[in-house]
Amino acid sequence: MLKSRLISVSSFWPVVILSAGLVFSVQAQSIKDLTSKDSEKKSGQTRSRSSSRAATKLNAHNVGIGLGQTFLNSSFGDNGDDKIAIPDIYYTYSASRSFDFLANFHTSSHKQEGREVDTLGLALGIKGRFYQYDNFSPFLVGGFGFYHPKMKRLIGQNFVNSDSKFIFGMHFGLGAELVLNDRVTVGTILHFHDPFSVQQDNQPEVDGSYYKLLLTALYSF
Repeated sequence: MLKSRLISVSSFWPVVILSAGLVFSVQAQSIKDLTSKDSEKKSGQTRSRSSSRAATKLNAHNVGIGLGQTFLNSSFGDNGDDKIAIPDIYYTYSASRSFDFLANFHTSSHKQEGREVDTLGLALGIKGRFYQYDNFSPFLVGGFGFYHPKMKRLIGQNFVNSDSKFIFGMHFGLGAELVLNDRVTVGTILHFHDPFSVQQDNQPEVDGSYYKLLLTALYSF
């Protein structure tokens, strides 16, 4: 009887070993498949993140225009009307994935009942994209610039032209842009300009600010 039990046990172990081997083989293949899928998923996410940041080209020059309305503040608003002005000229240079050098040149003339405000400016600064998804990115701009404001205003009973002087000033703004293809980018910007006060010899100082709401189009090269 003992002999028969030993024979029974000895015949059972190969089945156990074979079954264990099959189970281990299946589990190993499942782990391999899961690891492979997880790696592919991570790789896809990495590619997706990379592609979402690929809209901005490094060392690219961009030049274009901004067309919209100029709104006058302070004494500028008392002597001129808001209006659609000559298109602004914009230039940017992509120094990194998130920051560009920006230059803006603009000029406009605003009249109101014999009075007049002329603005001229070259604004220099930095444009920073604080978020970027695919080809869309909102941004902030800020910096300093050189301005040449001039006014014709009523002083006493006469219209008097202010002295013509170049001064320093600051600017800032926010906007968003969409890259259409390798060459063309469109967007919008709210751009605020604040020239410093211009001292006058025989009349009140020229002091005012203005902002522009513009649609922009840039060409990259």
